[in-house]
Amino acid sequence: MAAAASDSGEDGDLQEIHEPDFLGELFNINLVPSDLFLKFRKQTEGFRVGLNFKFCNVPTNEYQAAVVLKPMASNKRWKFVYEPLHGDIQLLSKKIPLTKYLNIQIGLCHSFHSNATGWKWNLSTCLGGDGVSHIRNKSSLGLCRGVDLRIGWRADYIPPEIEGEVSTAESVLNMKHGHLHASIDRFEAIFTSTN
Repeated sequence: MAAAASDSGEDGDLQEIHEPDFLGELFNINLVPSDLFLKFRKQTEGFRVGLNFKFCNVPTNEYQAAVVLKPMASNKRWKFVYEPLHGDIQLLSKKIPLTKYLNIQIGLCHSFHSNATGWKWNLSTCLGGDGVSHIRNKSSLGLCRGVDLRIGWRADYIPPEIEGEVSTAESVLNMKHGHLHASIDRFEAIFTSTN
């Protein structure tokens, strides 16, 4: 924060007046992804087999691996996931739209480490709440045949608000600046081999 000129208080002490660092507080863009993915895919006989590696960035610095099998049909309804490091297998449905912005995914999972079987479900949306507009999306870029880059990004924003009053003790014009906080959540390199 930047310090402005100082004023004298009632007792003669100097008081510092701070002006906000508007650019730093209103706009924050983080270009370092928190998750890096390396995906190898093989398409054959109407199915796609994938070997996915996930590298988690700061603060955990972990990695995960998964083998994924899913049908290539346009009406694919399931996928099978095996995570050898965690000893988990999952049979998951595709994301089922409940509304325009709300999806649900359900599945059956088994953990070999804890010898437990159960149901799994996930409600997801690309929008958020709590008075903050929240957008999550993925953007893909095909570099060449069989090589794609996918970037998952997120933006939280509150648009500026201007309000005012006339003939009251309030200010004639008030402005809330709003803010934008954006980040790249994931970066994926996808290599696909087809017959």
